[in-house]
Amino acid sequence: MKDVNSLIELLHATPHKSVVAAAGGGSLGLAWLLGVPGASNTLLETIVPYGRQSMIGFLGSEPDKYVSGPTAQAMARAAYRRGLALREDDSPVVGVACTATLATNRPKRGDHRAFLATWDANQVLEYDLILEKGARDRAGEEEVCSRLMVRVMAEAYGVPSEIPLGLTAAESPQFTLLQHPSPVRQLLDGQVNHVLVHPGGRSEPEGFFEGALLPGSFNPLHQGHESLTAAASEILNTPVIYEISVTNVDKPPLEEADILRRVRQFSEKSPVVLTRAETFHRKAQLFPGSPFVIGWDTAVRLVDPHYYGGNPETMFKALADMWVWGSRFLVAGRLADGRFHDLSDVPIPEGFRPLFSSVPESMFRMDLSSTELRAQDRKIPNQ
Repeated sequence: MKDVNSLIELLHATPHKSVVAAAGGGSLGLAWLLGVPGASNTLLETIVPYGRQSMIGFLGSEPDKYVSGPTAQAMARAAYRRGLALREDDSPVVGVACTATLATNRPKRGDHRAFLATWDANQVLEYDLILEKGARDRAGEEEVCSRLMVRVMAEAYGVPSEIPLGLTAAESPQFTLLQHPSPVRQLLDGQVNHVLVHPGGRSEPEGFFEGALLPGSFNPLHQGHESLTAAASEILNTPVIYEISVTNVDKPPLEEADILRRVRQFSEKSPVVLTRAETFHRKAQLFPGSPFVIGWDTAVRLVDPHYYGGNPETMFKALADMWVWGSRFLVAGRLADGRFHDLSDVPIPEGFRPLFSSVPESMFRMDLSSTELRAQDRKIPNQ
């Protein structure tokens, strides 16, 4: 056990965080991970979805086979997503999973087998191990499975591992490495809910951030956006991050090339969050507690039943949901029809006024929109 404990000490010394899920095997590995001092540095949660309903609840649907490679991957992905929700900083997250059928108190006609997988922002590692029947008792098979789980976890963390597994000559784990598509492609395919693009261009699926959100198409990004960001950050006393939804209620999804073109505008200036959240109800659900910085015209649409299928009750429910989720809206004025409009011109329903606050005109006013800037660009002749 000294070799296992030494490896686990190395895992606890890394910045990685994990949710570890084990069903049918690997429970000894969970005990080892928890038993070495420093476990709170590594483990966000351990889950044992052993029963049928427990597994369905963990994965969101019933797997075709409970012990299989696809199920191990699905468990690792669910653990990864759970880890993203539980972490409190920007530590790298690795979902770890084991699903196995091992020796029990009755003979089994099928293989004694374990599938293990890890899922992180970049790749999936999967191991498939068929155990030689009769070579060990249940405790012996559990130890092999648990040793492999710790070793697979170390590989995902980038920690060298040489701990022996105690395999027979007939046993050989089969290894598969799958690279994820680009973060933007994962978003477009619905595999992730958002992508955080850091200054400098590094993209992180479902990356951690804190602050308010300024949604928009940013086609193009202009001085008005940057000035509003600065004013809102001062008012809210928090960073303001740009948000682009790659889907739109009335238009087809943006192409990956167009998304990347828009993101490049931010370069070293600011992080930007990419989402598939075309409505504020969905944005608020994705980012509970985050304030939103919006323009007067957007605020008008936010309280207009027309944008909720013409149903006032649907609108009221959406506003109530957003209130419960901790959303608030900071509204900037805008020139329209020859007059400057601000929050006082928004017909906020009775009882919902605390959801809204305003950016004083003295702190921000920009009378040129992205649409007008694009129109001006079209008028400039080629040089």
